[in-house]
Formats: sequence, structure tokens, C-alpha cells
Amino acid sequence: MTVAHHDPTLPEVTLSELDGVRYLHLDSIWVQGAMRIAKPRVLELEYIQRMMAWMLWRPSAELAQGHAVQLGLGAAAITRFCHQVLRMRTTAVELNPAVIAACRMRFRLGADDERLTVLNQDAGAWVREPANAQTVDVLNVDLYDHEAAAPVLDDERFYADCHQVLNHGGLMTVNLFGRHASFLASAERIAAAFGRDQVWSLRPTREGNTVVVAARGVVVPGREELIARADNIEKRYGSLGVPARKWLRMVRPLPDPAN
Repeated sequence: MTVAHHDPTLPEVTLSELDGVRYLHLDSIWVQGAMRIAKPRVLELEYIQRMMAWMLWRPSAELAQGHAVQLGLGAAAITRFCHQVLRMRTTAVELNPAVIAACRMRFRLGADDERLTVLNQDAGAWVREPANAQTVDVLNVDLYDHEAAAPVLDDERFYADCHQVLNHGGLMTVNLFGRHASFLASAERIAAAFGRDQVWSLRPTREGNTVVVAARGVVVPGREELIARADNIEKRYGSLGVPARKWLRMVRPLPDPAN
């Protein structure tokens, strides 16, 4: 199925379905998002599940507080989860109006309300906007071209702007390709903007997606506290595709390129 739009400069949005899962594509065979039709709040894709690993860095009492922002809507899985499950104030920023239309019509993304705002804007411009500085507690960055080959925003300036929009104690997750030659360069740009001691990565998924977590002024708790947080997260949200104990086993500090 094709979702029509009127901007020829942007990739065409198409949908497919297989074994009860609906997929979103951007003018290619590559999957840009997915939703299990019978369970729309479950996080279907493994890398999307890992994009929620920021939850480990937040105290349990503050887990679902604050403002969550997604750059790049995809099939709206993270936006749905933050808005409908965590019930956070949630903003999504998406350049392609056809992606927004597809998510509204076919991926259970509701209309804007007092906690949800979906913006048809350029993500790079949004993080540069002075009015957005220090307004975000959780920032999820998943910005890929239509062939899913490389991030479309991946320079040090962009990551510095991402750092700037975060409140103190805020967290960012970024989807990168861990087996791609550009991963280390991208990770170093993030470290330059956030500080190496505020950047961690998870192991690559089978498909090669590596999620990087970066923080603004977060004090990492001890192992026992992290285990307690993971247990709490999995007890509350594990059935929705949030395997926090597994994340804890695969989190690593960013490797030092000098070693």
C-alpha cells in the first residue's frame, strides 16, 4: 500500500504486512518501523526496544516524568510508548508529512492532545531553536535516509544541539549501525558533545543496529541500584517489549579510541 503525499522531494511512504505485523517503508524495501497490529503498544523491533534503554539511567520514582521527544517518527512506536504507556508529555518531530499521515491512519498514533504534539519540521532546525533549549528530559534520535544506510544528521554540531535541548539529568538515545564503518566516528562526535564519561553503548542487534545512550550531567548509580531499576522496569513494562535486565548485561562504556 502506498500513502500519497504532495512533496516530490521526499520519499514515498509504503506499507506492508506479514504475520500480523505492519511495516513502514520509505521508497525502498528497508523497514523504517513496525507495529504488531493486535498489540500496538508492544515494541516490535529489537532496536526500538533498546532505544528505551534510557530508562535504566532514571530513578524509578522519576521514570515516566518530564518531556520526551522523538526525532524521526518512523512507525511511531517510541512516541506511542512514551505517550500512551508512560504517559509522558511527548513531542515527535518529523520532516515527511506522509509519514505523519501514515502513523495517524495506520499506526495508531492519535490526534494531538494536552500531552502529545507532532510537528512537521526539520529535526536539525528544531534542536537549534533557542526556545527548545533545556526543555527535554528524554531525546530519542532515529534519523535515517530512505535506504536506511546512514543517519541524515550526524555531525558534531547536531549532537551539541541535542545536548543543549536536554535538561540537566536528561538522556539521549541514538540509533547507529554498530557494524558500519561510520559507527566509531559517530560515537566520537557524540562523546565530543556530551563528554566520554556520559556516553555508553549497547551491543549491536542481529541486524547491526547499535543504540548509544548519552546523558547531560547524570551520576551513574551503583550496580545494585541499576539492578533494582532494571527489575522495576521489567516488572512494569516487560510484557510490552522492554527487557531491561537484558539491557543491563549489554551496556558498555564507550571504548577509548586510544586503546
